Amino acid sequence: MSEVTKKSSVERYKLKKLVLELSKKSGRGTELVSLYIPPGKPIHEVINSLRDEWGTASNIKSDTTRTHVQDALVKTMQRLKLYKKIPENGLAIFCGALPTNGPGSEIIFLYEVVPIRPIQNYLYRCDDHFHVEILQDMLKEEVTIGLLTIDTSEAGLGLLSGDRIEISEVLTSGISGKHRSGGQSARRFERLREAEVNDFFHRIARHAAKIFLEENKISKLIISGPGPTKEDFLKGEYLHYQLKAKVVAVIDTSYAGEEGIRETVMKSEKILEDIRMVEEIKLVQHFLREVSKEDGLAAYGIELVENSLKQGNADTVIIVEDLNLIRLKVKCKFCKNETVNYITLDEYIKRKQEILSTACINCQKLDYELEEEDYINYIAEQADLVGSKVEVISSKTEAGLMLKNFGGIGVLLRYKVRGK
Repeated sequence: MSEVTKKSSVERYKLKKLVLELSKKSGRGTELVSLYIPPGKPIHEVINSLRDEWGTASNIKSDTTRTHVQDALVKTMQRLKLYKKIPENGLAIFCGALPTNGPGSEIIFLYEVVPIRPIQNYLYRCDDHFHVEILQDMLKEEVTIGLLTIDTSEAGLGLLSGDRIEISEVLTSGISGKHRSGGQSARRFERLREAEVNDFFHRIARHAAKIFLEENKISKLIISGPGPTKEDFLKGEYLHYQLKAKVVAVIDTSYAGEEGIRETVMKSEKILEDIRMVEEIKLVQHFLREVSKEDGLAAYGIELVENSLKQGNADTVIIVEDLNLIRLKVKCKFCKNETVNYITLDEYIKRKQEILSTACINCQKLDYELEEEDYINYIAEQADLVGSKVEVISSKTEAGLMLKNFGGIGVLLRYKVRGK
């Protein structure tokens, strides 16, 4: 895995969720402050720069906008004073007046992010939206691998990046079969077939240059397919010299085209060890092997996963990123009775109102304390307490879809609890 993936899939999940949330927010005029600070930049320099911006903001004609911008700058400077130095990857702060219940209900909110990769340049922006593009770029995988699978009937061109396989194009050849029709001499038939193969190879090379060099910047290229066709293509002067230099493997597969691309990924584990999707496939395959055994070291479902964490028996919790569950703990203020509810994001508002309007089963009162938390964040916190790992995986891959069949959450166990 890459260093970013090793660091924490939970951190990537949290960042992705926050970036999505921030990207949807908008302010009244140019009132939202976005600040990116690279590692090593002295905090006092940043604060001095923000003081200058505060002074510049005094020229804003609108009283409301001027007040909101200056308040956001003050809150940002106050937050920066809590740091002795900028974190090793830098720091991003987003601050501004956001409506809570329509126009006139604005409150100054502040969000701070220690990014998963180093910030390269200092950036200050004041706009009607938060500038999250730098964080979005960090979520993109640095390694993109080209996949080209080929035989005499078809060719598939695809891209593998992070947790995603993209089938870019499938080309059919139109090449005649190896058996000639009646009336043609064997020599003439072979010449025609060789010309068709040559044209097909040139067409593949043109599409490969367009997809792998012009439209995308791949770092590696894997060529695969059944039989010797792939070697014939590679030995000939078809492939662009820059792509030829990126070829890291030639692999035998049973298929070409789209099926061949998927088979290539499965057969290229060592070559693709920097790609997140391969790690996810290995995790889920391990989970499936264990869960299918009578005494297997795996369990699934919220209750069993949480029990394994409480017992200190969880080695690795695997969870799909779009589980979209909120953990809502409800505590009666009078009798202290507690209940825990797991509610999907879609049903959250409705279910929360139902819970709050239902009397406590012990004392029949209607006054509660609420604690609500994203479920994946909750699981990550519980895992930290017992030294367990958490892997958040994409639900768009085959591995993620397989885990969804088990409720979207499973755990690899350290040992089997007997009698359970």
